[in-house]
This record gives sequence, C-alpha cells and structure tokens, in this order.
Amino acid sequence: MSLKPYVLSLSIAAALTVAGGAQAARFDHLAIAGVAKGLAKQQPAALQADSDDAFEATDVIVDPDGTEHVRMQRSYRGLPVIGGDVVVHSNNGRFREASLTLRGRGRPSLSPRTTADEAQLAAGKDFNGEIESIESRGLVIYARGAKPVLAYEVNVQGASDTFGTANMRYFVDASSGKVLDRWNLFQTIAANGTGKSLLVGNVGIVTNSVSGGYQMIDPSRGNGSVYDAQGKNDTSANLRNATLFTDTDNTWGNNAESDRATVAGDIAYGVSKTWDYYKNVHGRNGIFNDGKGVKSYAHVKINVGGGTYTSNNAAWNGSAMEYGDGGTTWFPLVAVDVAGHEMSHGVTQATAGLAYSGESGGLNEANSDIFGTMVEYYANNGTDAPDYLIGEKIYRSNPNGTTALRYMFKPSLDGASADCWSSSVGSLNVHYSSGVGNHFFYLLAEGAVVPAGFGAGSSANLTAAKLVCNGNTAAGGIGRDAAQKIWYRALTVYMTSNTNYAAARTATLKAAADLYGTTSTQYAGVASAWSAVSVN
Repeated sequence: MSLKPYVLSLSIAAALTVAGGAQAARFDHLAIAGVAKGLAKQQPAALQADSDDAFEATDVIVDPDGTEHVRMQRSYRGLPVIGGDVVVHSNNGRFREASLTLRGRGRPSLSPRTTADEAQLAAGKDFNGEIESIESRGLVIYARGAKPVLAYEVNVQGASDTFGTANMRYFVDASSGKVLDRWNLFQTIAANGTGKSLLVGNVGIVTNSVSGGYQMIDPSRGNGSVYDAQGKNDTSANLRNATLFTDTDNTWGNNAESDRATVAGDIAYGVSKTWDYYKNVHGRNGIFNDGKGVKSYAHVKINVGGGTYTSNNAAWNGSAMEYGDGGTTWFPLVAVDVAGHEMSHGVTQATAGLAYSGESGGLNEANSDIFGTMVEYYANNGTDAPDYLIGEKIYRSNPNGTTALRYMFKPSLDGASADCWSSSVGSLNVHYSSGVGNHFFYLLAEGAVVPAGFGAGSSANLTAAKLVCNGNTAAGGIGRDAAQKIWYRALTVYMTSNTNYAAARTATLKAAADLYGTTSTQYAGVASAWSAVSVN
C-alpha cells in the first residue's frame, strides 16, 4: 500500500521538527548553564566556594517566568567534591540563591597518607563477598561528614554477603584508611498488544512489530523493553544472557504464572503507566528525561546478602529494573506501585542523586514510595484500587487488603518504620527511615484521615490523633495534585545529594512558594505536615 511510505515520510518530518526544537532547547540550556557558572564564581559565600572550586552543570530547569535552576557538580583542584553539589537559582542572569548542604569553605590537604591499593583492600574487606570487579576511581573530597576530608572513591561490584547484589560506591579516608561511607547503586522493588497479566487482568500494552511476530519493546516510550532472566541469579553475566520476550500473536500470557509472559505483561503495563505519569503530570520524558526507555528483567533471583538469592524482591540496579517471582507468601513482585517505586529510584538518581545512606537514603526510599503511590493513583485500575499501601497487591493471601510492605499513613504498622523524626532516624535502614517522608506526604495530601479498614474495630484501631506526632489533626490536607507537584519540584530543583529531613522541609516550602505563593493554603499545609511528623 502507498500509505506506509506516506506515513513514514510524515514521521521523518515530525522527527526532524522535534529534533530541531530539541537542539534549540539544548543550546539555550548550554547558554543558561554558562551564565550559572559565571554566577557561581561571583557568589563564593553563597556557594561555600573556595577560590579553587570549579562547577560543571548537569541539569537545567527553566520556569515559565524565566527563573533558571541549574544543578551543578563541584570539584576542588580537579577532584570531585562528594556532597558538594549545588543548584544555582537565577532570573534573567541575576543570582537569587543556591541550594546546597555544604556548610563550610574549608578544604583538606591533598596529600594522601595511604595508597589507592590500600583503599581497595579496605573496601574489598568491608564488601565481604564475591567480587566481580573492584576499581579505584581516584581521589575525591568527601564532604558529607562534619568537615571535608581527602578520600579515595572505590567501586566494587559483585555479590556481597552484607549487601546482596551490589554496585557499591565506597569512600575511604586517604589519611587513616578507614571506610567513611558506602552505598549501593543497586536499590531495592508501535503495535497495540494485550497483556494477560497476573495482577490487573487484561491490559493494553504497546509492543514492537517485526517480521514473524512481536517483541516486548515499547517504541512509543523510548524503546523500553522486558527480558526473561529465566529464574537465574542476577549476576551481570546472567542478565547479559537474558532473552527478550517475543510472541507471534501479540497476546502475552494467560493471567497465570504457568505462562512466563504473564508477568512480563504486568511489568510492561506498570512501566508504561509510570512513564505516562511522569510525562503527563510532571513533563518528564523518561527516567533520565532523555526520551529513552530502560530494560526490565522478569523472573530474576536477587542477591539480598548472606549469599542468599531470593525471588521475593524487586530492584533498580542503577540502569534497569529487576523483578522476582515471589514465593509462598508473595506473588511475583510486578504490581504497578512496585514498578513506579523502582523507576522512581532512577529519577532520583538522575536528579537530586540522594545518597543511599543516612537521612538522605530514607528520603530516597520515601521518594520512590511517594511516586509509586502516585503512579497507582494515576493508573486508577479498578482491579488494583489506588491507596497508600505499598505492595499490598503482591500478597497471595490478603482477604481484607490491609497487609502491605509499608503503610504511608502510619509507617510503624510494619513494625520497624519511623512515624516521627528523631535524631536516631538516620541510623535506621533506609527502608525504615523512609517512614518520616512517607508519613509527611500522606498528611500533606490527605490530612489526618484514617483510611478505610484501619479505624475503630480494626486491628490497627487508628484515630486521627494517632496519625500525627504533635496532636495537630488539622495538618496538611492540600490534595494529591498539589502535594505531588510540590514534592517533584523540591526533588528536581532544590534537593541535593546530602539533603536530610530538615533540608527537605526547606526544599518543599520553597517549592510550594514557587508554585502557590507563601501565603497559600498549600504553603501552610507543607509547614504543618512537616511539623506533624516532628520535622520543625
């Protein structure tokens, strides 16, 4: 038919138009970044900058009123400053303020007393497992502690008895040889086809039409794809050998675990809803805002430490999603909020870069729970009614629908998470310190409202007073739409890698002021919701 080349020619013309617009935007952003670098030199006190500091732009956001927000990485005499990242805010080339966590202009001596080899030995010993690769990334300035110190950065990948499957960033003191900090970059949970999914029934998915059939690649969403890891451990070698899901009739699965493509349908659906949520609600074009999709792996066994590989997990591994098959307690971990959670780890990685330890690690996890929940509300699927429970759909036995991995409205219901901030929160596992951020967001969006099934007469027996830490049952309650937009702006414009809960309060207040004004109900709601979880 003559229609095909006609459609193709229109597609090419459209692509060229889009490319031209994107190229113009890129040049505009380069110019804005250049101005921001100049402002950084002019404002050393505001940026806690030494005369030998240098700045490189990594992201540019421009508001409708022309206000520019340029995220920048800092170096000192050529060495990266870990925790020294900053967002420069300006308007028409005039400096307004800077967002950062660095609190001093002191810099350490650049003469190490230990060697890179000794740093690798220290990191390898701490890793405690089977190392696939270990590499020194050279000297850095580690500025996440009380004062900046000279350190070696070491990357270790493999299977750790402590961390499970791991792609670790280590920072080792270049003077004492002690491990200062470490976190895992592996962070754990064009044709119209039909996914006969396990958890949400029959759903529409987009696949790629090829000669002889279809591939589970979504050309409409950056060619994101789903692979079968065949139930193997998630070593890099096994993932490289995973096979792309293909099909002859574009109907995937049979709504049961007996067909390996069933959960691939769940994954494709969850990924598509997450992509669409970020694009349609926040204007973000994919995880890295570059229009490119990423891989997802079904049927994976994930290393969770102690030499144990389990199917009872899902993860973002730094560049792709992994989904386990569950077991006697859980279905495969392919629920929509799980997909939203894991992909949002990637968004955090691409924006604020919240370090996966301490309070910033709790905020990293909270961000994924928050956006995983908002994706569930966006999907609004009747077979998985949206709520503030994380992972409730994956339980094989959940007759009342009240069993979940985490409870955003009362995090301590899981037996380990923190409802309220205290000075010890940063020492908790990041999945539990996230409770403070989850709790804040629930109160911000919904107020002190007890969800159905958790009130009087239930095992939880919650009241409005039990949902707040300070007795203020009128806190928050500004609605999901405003709450999610405030949180996203705070993440992408004001938070940096070392942001803690106090700084998150400041960031969200600034975001609320930008969007709604300092005298708005939304601004007051942010302040009262943070106070209601003891972040003052």
